[in-house]
Amino acid sequence: MLWDLFCRVIDNFGDAGVCWRLARGLAARGETVRLWLDDATPLRWMAPDGAPGVTVLPWGAAAMPDASLEPGDVVIEAFGCDPPPPFVERMAARRPAPVWINLEYLSAEDYVERSHGLRSPQLSGPGAGLDKWFFYPGFSPRTGGLLRAASVADRDGWLAARGWARRPEERVALLFCYENPALPRLLRDLAATPTLLLAAPGPAQQALSAITLPRALRPIALPWLPQTTFDELLASTDLNIVRGEDSFTQANLVGRPCLWQLYPQHDGAHAAKLDAWIDRFIAASGFADGDALRALTRAWNGLGPWPERWPEPAGWSGACTAWRDGLLAQQDLLTQLSSFAASRR
Repeated sequence: MLWDLFCRVIDNFGDAGVCWRLARGLAARGETVRLWLDDATPLRWMAPDGAPGVTVLPWGAAAMPDASLEPGDVVIEAFGCDPPPPFVERMAARRPAPVWINLEYLSAEDYVERSHGLRSPQLSGPGAGLDKWFFYPGFSPRTGGLLRAASVADRDGWLAARGWARRPEERVALLFCYENPALPRLLRDLAATPTLLLAAPGPAQQALSAITLPRALRPIALPWLPQTTFDELLASTDLNIVRGEDSFTQANLVGRPCLWQLYPQHDGAHAAKLDAWIDRFIAASGFADGDALRALTRAWNGLGPWPERWPEPAGWSGACTAWRDGLLAQQDLLTQLSSFAASRR
């Protein structure tokens, strides 16, 4: 099928990250994808070589389409980004009409299971007469599942090959965060163990440059990495401190401890989203030290005081492995999305 995938880049490259992962994943399965972006700048480092089967097009070309532009078999609007009205008008005129899917944000909240796969008839506007379908990624079999990346067999060898080799006594931690006033407390706790701290570009590196680090922390400033390389990095660390949706999704799938910083929302909705994920993680993994994980993660997100201790390391690691195995036993998002679209043509 021909897929049109629309994306607005509004949230620190995360939207582009999810959509590029989806586009190249569909293309790798033999689909043809047109990725419509209002800002393709992140792809310069995220996907410098592009991907066979994926064509990147400017949003404006869909807003003012030429006479030859025909919508594809499937149209996905990522995160409710609203495709340009002239393009939607052509969707309504196409026979057969495209399958129109709103790919929603990731959440572990209960409403996701209730809302996944629901139909939204379009009663007015340029798409009148069409149906829009809601597709929710998630952590349970009653959702659309997760996008997956490849794993790394030799973690230490992979790191060493890129000049980021750990020393014998060190653990490896990735720091990929938004601005966070709790960072000095986090670094102090990390320094309890010799740590190779791999800092992503952006706020993480900016913050570290202004802090005198404890001697037990050995920082390395990472360059902007292609998405596939970043995925391999996530799979090669001992602790992933990540932000947003795309990196957090992949951190869940590598089976090692991760600390999540959500994008803060003015209405506090991120707090419920965080608690829902922790609840689901504890229940599915059987983690006995869940209260410590909740306290630490809430503190890292500015939702509580800094805890006196971190989760017990061995138990945390084992719970993450169990959680990953449960997720991998579920059907992945690409498989579900392809079947969902085909069944509604």
